[in-house]
Amino acid sequence: MKQNDFDFNATYRAYCEGLAEQTLYRVLPEHRPAGVEIDFSSNDYLGLSRHPALIAAAHKALDDIGVGSTGSRLLSGNVPAHEALEAQIAQCKGTEAALLFCSGYQANATVLAALLDKRVTGRDAVVLSDRLIHASLHHACRYAGVEHIRFTHNDMAHLERLLQEHTAAGKLVFIVGETVYGMDGDVAPLDTLDELTQRYGAFLYLDEAHATGILGRDGYGLLAGRKHPPGFIAMGTFSKAVGCSGAYIACSQAIRNYLVNRCTGFVYSTAPSPAVTAAIGAALQLLPSLQSERDRVMQMAEHLRSHIRSLGLECGPSTTHIVPVIVGDAAKAMELKRHLLTRGILASAVRPPTVPRGTARVRVALCATHTWDDVNRLTRALSDWVETSHA
Repeated sequence: MKQNDFDFNATYRAYCEGLAEQTLYRVLPEHRPAGVEIDFSSNDYLGLSRHPALIAAAHKALDDIGVGSTGSRLLSGNVPAHEALEAQIAQCKGTEAALLFCSGYQANATVLAALLDKRVTGRDAVVLSDRLIHASLHHACRYAGVEHIRFTHNDMAHLERLLQEHTAAGKLVFIVGETVYGMDGDVAPLDTLDELTQRYGAFLYLDEAHATGILGRDGYGLLAGRKHPPGFIAMGTFSKAVGCSGAYIACSQAIRNYLVNRCTGFVYSTAPSPAVTAAIGAALQLLPSLQSERDRVMQMAEHLRSHIRSLGLECGPSTTHIVPVIVGDAAKAMELKRHLLTRGILASAVRPPTVPRGTARVRVALCATHTWDDVNRLTRALSDWVETSHA
């Protein structure tokens, strides 16, 4: 077949049609569908995206600096606000240094790949990752072209067997995981991860996207203030509980210097907007004062989990503000989402490949903007769905 005989549009259309047959086809949703009164789909866990202090800080930066940063950090885009925020993040996390990125995907995909570069380390590397890590971290492993082995979710015995095998073979080992898993709402065994990393001389890379702002000391994440191995990175985003956009890496000064020189996602990307940078700084200042909001979110989440289980439904190992209603089948997840919409409630249906096959779910994210009446309205809607034999 000649190259110009290939029907590109027909090929891509057929792929999408195949997804639709499996109830896996995705379309961009309305920002807020008509009739929605309560939103449980948002990652704005503390409601900071509309906070007056963040808006005021962004406005001031717009007036003082402008809309765009005008270039990469290594060219014209490095403004004092970037370095001030990095110092603030390092202090919050208890690390020597930090580095800003425009998105969590960009940070994960390019930072990990830079660390794995054999041309720099001179050693073959293997990544041992929790099987439920974010797609951006899988992308990094493919980009770096390294061996990548997934261990059973939060199974430290399985991880240790892999560590024994690969350190004995003389490979550099990178352990990659998350502190809070965004689709299950459970927490990694951090003490054991630290201990195994130290014992086997590995590098530990942990994603704090769903913990930053809502969990840990003063809301600065579960890794804040902990003592970690020499080879360690905490990555997190500002697009969830911090209410903004962008991401950070908290690390040693040596690793920061290396990334400034070697990480393509940093070197070749336009710097974060000054307005967003200023808003993030304002949010970080607010976080220690929001403990009562964080406590109430966790109380509502525990109440919701208890109700879900009382209905005979599954919410997995969730212990945080993220509560999945696991129904198994993708079509059933979409059915539950539609049922909730009829009650004025928006929640996300999550289907493969985002979650493993057979574990499709409706993901509920509890936020400080929710009330107990909101949660009770959700529990009544779930009860009605079960009573009408949809479960």
